[in-house]
Amino acid sequence: MIVLGIETSCDETAAAIVAATPQGPRILSNQLRAQFAEHAPFGGVVPEIAARAHLDHLDALIDRALAEANVALAEIDGVAATAGPGLIGGLIVGTMMGKGIAWGTGKPFVAVNHLEGHALTPRLTDRVDFPYLVLLVSGGHCQLLVCAGVGLYTRLGTTLDDSPGEAFDKTAKLIGLGYPGGPAIEHAASEGDPHRFVLPRPLKGRPGCDFSFSGLKTAVSRLVAVGGLDTRDTADLAASVQLAICDALIDRTANAVDWFCRHHPEGTALVAAGGVAANDQLRSRLAALAKAAGLRFVAPPPTMCTDNAAMIAWVGIERLRLGLVDHLDAAPHPRWPLDTCAAAARSGGYTAA
Repeated sequence: MIVLGIETSCDETAAAIVAATPQGPRILSNQLRAQFAEHAPFGGVVPEIAARAHLDHLDALIDRALAEANVALAEIDGVAATAGPGLIGGLIVGTMMGKGIAWGTGKPFVAVNHLEGHALTPRLTDRVDFPYLVLLVSGGHCQLLVCAGVGLYTRLGTTLDDSPGEAFDKTAKLIGLGYPGGPAIEHAASEGDPHRFVLPRPLKGRPGCDFSFSGLKTAVSRLVAVGGLDTRDTADLAASVQLAICDALIDRTANAVDWFCRHHPEGTALVAAGGVAANDQLRSRLAALAKAAGLRFVAPPPTMCTDNAAMIAWVGIERLRLGLVDHLDAAPHPRWPLDTCAAAARSGGYTAA
């Protein structure tokens, strides 16, 4: 089975060709164009600029993906496009392109939940078996999910306010490190003292698996307002921010691991997914947490943690194998939770105690 994947949910325009073979999954091509230059002057993603960039570049990326894979449109078995959650302008661009190709070639169309793309990535890169626990952390999301199968997700916790990726971006902007904030903070932190500045760890030590990061941004803004930062101050504050975010993520994930191991003794792994999962400190600490619980730790390569179309194509393969096909009138969804039972809840509804 060979599937074309299209990803346009935020500020990466991406197209990929992925094949399921008897020897396992193969990424035949994975084209991506980031929009850092377009959004850097604004310190964050501007939705209208992102949508226009997708329009300008998606055609060429699909052509390059097909050429690199040496696959013709007539040879693909399906088209998968991100239909949410994300910025509605970008989602419309990608889904309309995917539907057009599916209609023109007579191939099935799969409307993919972007979060499912991240959640199933370890099955593409590391062949992880169900069930497993996922910490999904990115610029727009922060969730702890039990993945019991394709389309079978239970949310144990979510952020009550901001995502860790947003916290990285906004604190980096406050410190003067630029955009994107995660890599900038991690680079500056390598030269800093993470214990110099005392920053909050919201919800740390409490039962449950929910997160909160808004207080961290407020604390950093107050520190910056006191006076200008020299090179040493910047490095130390960056290191302190990174440590605070990682501490918060590890504390809440530890509760989820405890719950998961008690309720799913057959569980196979703790998985980190999403752009923030590329952070080296977070990966090493999650690996230690998993080892202590007797779980395998899996974090896809950094290029597969950030938004990409290979993960979308893989979801297409997983769903097509089960006969799950979407109609061409499938609508994009700016908000689209994986666990629909938890969608209206302020928290995940589980207490890992």
